[in-house]
Amino acid sequence: MRGFLHLRGLLIASAGAALAMSAAPVAAQGSYSQYDETATAALARYVRTLASDPKDFTTLIGAGRAALELGDAQAAAGFFARADDVNPHSPLPQAGMGAVSVANGDAQSALPYFERARQLGATLVTIGCYRGLAYDLLGRQADAQADYRAAMNGPDRDEARRRLALSLAISGNRASALDSLAPLAAKGDAGVPRIRAFVFALTGDPNAAVQAINAVMPGRSAGVAPFLQRLPVLSAGQKAAAVNLGIFPEAGATAYAYATPQQPIASVMNVTRNDGSDRLSGIDAMLRGPAAPPPVVRRPVQIAYAPPPTRAVVQRAAPAAQPRIWLQLASGSDVDGLAGRFRQMKSKSPDLFDGIKPFVARSGGGALLLIGPFRGASDAEIFAEDLETVGVDASKFINSQTDRIAPLAAE
Repeated sequence: MRGFLHLRGLLIASAGAALAMSAAPVAAQGSYSQYDETATAALARYVRTLASDPKDFTTLIGAGRAALELGDAQAAAGFFARADDVNPHSPLPQAGMGAVSVANGDAQSALPYFERARQLGATLVTIGCYRGLAYDLLGRQADAQADYRAAMNGPDRDEARRRLALSLAISGNRASALDSLAPLAAKGDAGVPRIRAFVFALTGDPNAAVQAINAVMPGRSAGVAPFLQRLPVLSAGQKAAAVNLGIFPEAGATAYAYATPQQPIASVMNVTRNDGSDRLSGIDAMLRGPAAPPPVVRRPVQIAYAPPPTRAVVQRAAPAAQPRIWLQLASGSDVDGLAGRFRQMKSKSPDLFDGIKPFVARSGGGALLLIGPFRGASDAEIFAEDLETVGVDASKFINSQTDRIAPLAAE
C-alpha cells in the first residue's frame, strides 16, 4: 500500500508488550480450509499440492484464502489470479480479488470484482462479509450491515457478526452492536472483548472502552487509550479502516495503528504464524497476555508457483538501479542464443517454468540469462533447488546499478 507510514511509538511499544486475543483478521475466519487446521498449516498443505499440480483450481482458491488470512494480500492475489486463469467462469477468483482489495484498504477497486463475482453466480452469503467491509470503508454503513447479515448465513458467519457489531457502532447504535455480539460471547469467542472495547470507543465513550479492557486484563489499557480516544473524531470510513484493518490516518497520511505490516509470505513463510500477526494484533496481544513461542521450523515453504496479479510467477520488471536478487541460468554474448537456451530449459519442466519470464542483464561485453527478481535470498534458493531437480543449474545474482536488465523475448 503506497504512502503508508509505519506508526511506532507509544501504540506499538505498549500494545506490542501485551494486548492479545485471537485476532479477527481481514480474511473471514474458517473459510480457507475444510479441515480443522490453522491458516499456516492449510497454506503449507496447499503449496505442497500446487508443487505437483500448479493448476489445481480448488487448491489455488484455498491457498489464496489462507494467504489472505495470514495477512499477505500480495500472495493471495497471486493465487487468485492463477485460479482465474484456470477457470475464468468461476466467481471465486473474482470474489477473492475483491477481498484482496479490501485488505489493502482499496474499497473502491474491490466493488467491480464483487460485481463480476455476482454476475458469475456468487451470492451475498459467500461475498457479503468482504463486500460489506468495502461498503464500511466507503462510509456506506447501511449497505455494509445488509451484507454482513446475509453473510451470517454462510461460512463466514462469525467474522460477519464481528464486523456487523463494529459497523453498528460506527453508525452510533451501541445497543444493537452489543446485542449482536451476544451469540459470540455465549460461546466464548475470544475476539469479543476487543470488539466490545471498540464499540464503546466508536460510540464516544473511550472511558467505558478502557474499563472493558481493564475488566479482562487489569492495568493493560494505558497502551491503547490514545487510539481509543481518537476513534470518535474520525470519519465513518476511517473508523472502519482503523478497527477492521488497523489502518489509522496520521497527519494527512495513512499509518498502521499497532504494528508494521508483516513481510510477504514468500520471504518469511516458515510454516509458522503467530496468531497476532495481523495489524490489529497489538490490541489482541494485550488482552491475551504473553504469546507462546513459535514452533521450530525445518524448511521454508515456497510460493514460487503462485504469480502476483501481473501473472509473472516470481518477477516484476525492476529498475536496474535498484539491486535485486535474481537467479542466473546461463551466460554468453549471443542474446538469441540465451533465448534458445531458456526454451530448452523450459522444455525440461513446463509446469515448473509456467509463468516464469526470462530477463537478460548486459554488463560490459557479456550477457546473463536471469529469472526473477525474488523477494528474498531464501526464495531464490528454494527455487534454485527446484530447478536442480530437473537438471537446471542456477546461481544467485544481485544486479548492480550499472547492470542493464530487460525482458528477454524467448517464446
